[in-house]
Amino acid sequence: MEEKYVLNFDFFDDEARMHLTACESLIMKSIWDADKDLSAKELGEILRERFGKDYAVTTIRTFLLKLSDKGFIRNYRVKKNVFIRPSRTKEDYLAWLFKREVDFWYNGDACAMICAMIRALPDLTEEDREKIRRTLDALD
Repeated sequence: MEEKYVLNFDFFDDEARMHLTACESLIMKSIWDADKDLSAKELGEILRERFGKDYAVTTIRTFLLKLSDKGFIRNYRVKKNVFIRPSRTKEDYLAWLFKREVDFWYNGDACAMICAMIRALPDLTEEDREKIRRTLDALD
């Protein structure tokens, strides 16, 4: 059975705060993918290993401050270490991002975007195709 996700529409209030720069996106992806709170040091290691970004600690702190101001993360201290916890879910952000792309690139035509996405992924497995069919059937 497919997992249902209910959007948190409070998340969509301020578009300016929702936009993530390329660097902020890498940081948030790292935080969301970690499935645990990260120290700034751990975050730096992930950015270096996964994305080849060798940011100085001060640069990472600057990005974290901006993400905190935008409401994406919360920071807390344990002794001398600062830990980062997401305040927004990846699912909410992606839903906002997809809606924004549908509105901009496809003039609000979600069907056109879905068709374009499927055409762009010609190597879908039969299992993936079946999941897509079940999801579309569940729209009724």
